[in-house]
Amino acid sequence: MDAALRSHLGDQGITPECIETIVLTRDVLARVGDRWTVLVINALASEPLRFGALHKRLAGVSARMLSQTLRLLTKDGLVTRTVYAEAPPRVEYSLTSLGRSFSESIDGVVRWVQEHQPEITKNRLDFELGAAQELTR
Repeated sequence: MDAALRSHLGDQGITPECIETIVLTRDVLARVGDRWTVLVINALASEPLRFGALHKRLAGVSARMLSQTLRLLTKDGLVTRTVYAEAPPRVEYSLTSLGRSFSESIDGVVRWVQEHQPEITKNRLDFELGAAQELTR
């Protein structure tokens, strides 16, 4: 997909620097928009956690998906994985400074949802009621 997107943008005369920004932005938004990234970042915001503790905090995530999400967040530099030379080995995950700055952005979204929760809930209910009425016509 990246190659096709890069080619398409290049054909439109967009500079290589802008193309790189566009591709990275799309990639980061895809990561942020996945099901588990925001929840992992939020869980790690208060303290470093071992894999098992993090897995317990995130109801519904499989170990495989959590592992994949942590790997991608580590790749992007949002999470760090620290292995302690103990027997048995202990591994902790924590937010990097980049991850903490992202966590602060997430806090803004959470506050927005909290402030608008009644309105959003009402709109969803109105929509569902309207859809149900259309089905009965």
